[in-house]
Amino acid sequence: MSGVRIIEVEEDRSEQRLDNFLMYYLNNVPKSRIYRIIRKGEVRVNKKRAKPDTKLQTGDLVRVPPVTNSAKVVDVVQPSAGLRLSLEKAVVYEDDVMMAINKPSGLAVHGGSGLKLGLIEALRADRTEAKFLELVHRLDRDTSGIVLVAKKRKALTLMQDEFRLKKDVQKTYWCLVKGQWPTSVTKIDAPLLRHEESKSGERRVSVHPDGKPSVTKFRLLKQFEHCAWVEAQPVTGRTHQIRVHCLEAGCPILGDDKYQDAQSEQLAKTIGLKRLFLHAAQLAIPHPVERNEMIFSAELEPRLQALLASL
Repeated sequence: MSGVRIIEVEEDRSEQRLDNFLMYYLNNVPKSRIYRIIRKGEVRVNKKRAKPDTKLQTGDLVRVPPVTNSAKVVDVVQPSAGLRLSLEKAVVYEDDVMMAINKPSGLAVHGGSGLKLGLIEALRADRTEAKFLELVHRLDRDTSGIVLVAKKRKALTLMQDEFRLKKDVQKTYWCLVKGQWPTSVTKIDAPLLRHEESKSGERRVSVHPDGKPSVTKFRLLKQFEHCAWVEAQPVTGRTHQIRVHCLEAGCPILGDDKYQDAQSEQLAKTIGLKRLFLHAAQLAIPHPVERNEMIFSAELEPRLQALLASL
């Protein structure tokens, strides 16, 4: 930035905290630097000093100072033509306030941790006219399926409230697991604890009495000779919940590089599976404006469809 900017708060960003507002407009600047310029009074709201948690209102004028050379510079990566076309075809629903996308496996929902480009960055780069695009929720990088994106701040807030309350949101996943799925297992209620592996520093999750309450409902869709196609509906929304609960049932998900055992890894190679077989197949949620129930469905990618057919 070469000089001071005065940014008028638009309706879509009304009620947003000042720090989050600045993180959006200064997305290449470290958070520590953003909090420093607020604390030093370099950021003004309607010509007055403000705190990080100040709620902005439509029409407010935010003074944003120039960023010094001490600010972190991050290269902006443009999505390839292939990714743009892939995401355009992946949109399963769109209106004025939201969109639902069938995210491919291998694409992170957002950049970070060494990744410069994710789903949301690619959408923003492709839709330069869009004033507001934000993720409503997340999927793991290797998980495919339905992801919701808000096009209005009010829609984002309302849908995130639905996810937090969990009352009217139902998520349905499909997974291919090793072995014979125990028919008696229709629900797993096992607390999950996040921790780091001491050697690699990698974050993992395990069933542990000190963990957070975690519940997943299961239904066997098709039993094959050496593996099973299973439907999972998480009641809670913990990190890696379905993956660890399948492991708890003695049937790790095939293609899972974090939680599969040697036999699962070999089985995945034998059947030609080269990715995690976990797919967010359906998501039901009230529309943020109309309030009617919306049910979004995402087809399996052709390779997974062919794999199931071969089994």
